[in-house]
Amino acid sequence: MKLKDLLAGIGVIEATADMEMEVTSVVYDSRKVTPGSVFVAVAGFAADGNRFIPMAMEKGALAVVTAKRPAENIPYILVESDRLALALMGANYYNHPGKAMKLIGVTGTNGKTSVTLLTKQLLEKVLGAKVGLIGTMYNLVGDEEIPTERTTPESFELQGLFARMRDAGCQYVIMEVSSHAIALDRVGGVRFDVAAFTNLTEDHLDFHKTMEHYCDTKAELFARCGKAVANLDDEWFTRITAKANCDVLTTSVKQNASLQAEDLQLHSDGISFTAVSGEKKVQVSLPIPGKFTVYNALTVLGIALQLGISLEDAAEALKTAQGVKGRVEVVPTPGKPYTVLIDYAHTPDGLENVLSSVRGFCKGRLIAVFGCGGDRDPIKRPIMGKIGVSLADLAVITSDNPRTEEPMAIIEDILQGIEPADGEYTVVADRRKAIRYAMDIAQKDDIIVLAGKGHETYQEIHGVKHHLDEREEVAAHLAELRN
Repeated sequence: MKLKDLLAGIGVIEATADMEMEVTSVVYDSRKVTPGSVFVAVAGFAADGNRFIPMAMEKGALAVVTAKRPAENIPYILVESDRLALALMGANYYNHPGKAMKLIGVTGTNGKTSVTLLTKQLLEKVLGAKVGLIGTMYNLVGDEEIPTERTTPESFELQGLFARMRDAGCQYVIMEVSSHAIALDRVGGVRFDVAAFTNLTEDHLDFHKTMEHYCDTKAELFARCGKAVANLDDEWFTRITAKANCDVLTTSVKQNASLQAEDLQLHSDGISFTAVSGEKKVQVSLPIPGKFTVYNALTVLGIALQLGISLEDAAEALKTAQGVKGRVEVVPTPGKPYTVLIDYAHTPDGLENVLSSVRGFCKGRLIAVFGCGGDRDPIKRPIMGKIGVSLADLAVITSDNPRTEEPMAIIEDILQGIEPADGEYTVVADRRKAIRYAMDIAQKDDIIVLAGKGHETYQEIHGVKHHLDEREEVAAHLAELRN
């Protein structure tokens, strides 16, 4: 590809490189440069790519794309934004794969993974379509699973993934869009056919600093979509949709909306409600418990409506939808009179949602096992401590992913939010031991909620990832008890 074609649509300030030169690859990691590459020097948080320009040139880079004029006498292209340039170069390099498919982006603090997976199932059942999925747990090209490192891939990889999906015959792509992805232009240049908003609660304030900035970042998604679906019950709804210049379908459980839920029925094995859209009323049921499932279902139904699928067909598809691994997931406990649930809840709102929902069908005691992640927003730790202890009959405070922090230092932060009147709790820092402790004290009809890890099968301690699958831990302890 000629350099001039690779740079099409990009704000170039000045250039000393030959625009007619043939480029073999685009690289933003200097270690991966090969002769014929163009190196994009991205000024990141951990390291400034401009520092590695000499290494890239030594390894055979033809030119450098940068937002800082190089000190070296080399072929370069000076751009307004290095991150946006990388994103647009990716789209040009792969021949704009997103335009060949309908793109659906889902943003919000909680519910993104459930909404994307349920939407994928719905599109497959109703339309018989091949659907690509990009998300927290994994990426899917139809049924083919591709491991993922982050919710939204870096922009160049994202375009490569779009191309892979296009070439495999995908007609739709449903993806989680994180606030980091928007702020860092990982979805730069991408226009979504439908964008959806689930909710906004405190998270990622180590990056965004304020809830207002967090909200405004997510709101950018609605300036780059053809149609939108948004949760009217969320307190940030107005600010989130302020930039939307398209049709916004509102969803609600509490008030009049484009699509609302009435006659809610919450059960231990699922939910049911009446979906109301104008004069139309349709019964909806899902085999996934929790009031938040009602909100997720409304978002999925809203997306379907915005794609031209009837409410009746969408509701019928949800009846047999499969739950998401690590989201109110029931763990087998044969021979035991108690229930163990695994949930990914790792934010104050997520923890409150899952514990409140389980309380609705718990006949015995509710035992919550939870912690907070290290190297992440410390402000939410005492808030989660208060929520966990207040809403459970017994809280077992333990470690989540301490990462590079000391586990007990994180737990001390959690304890700061707990007052004696909030309820009963105990501290078991070792998560494996905490799970066993909860199982040992559980009685008939009790429900144990293991919160925070969800689908994850590892625990990161002192910067090292160790295998930890809570399903295996439950099974292992049951085996220990039998022996």
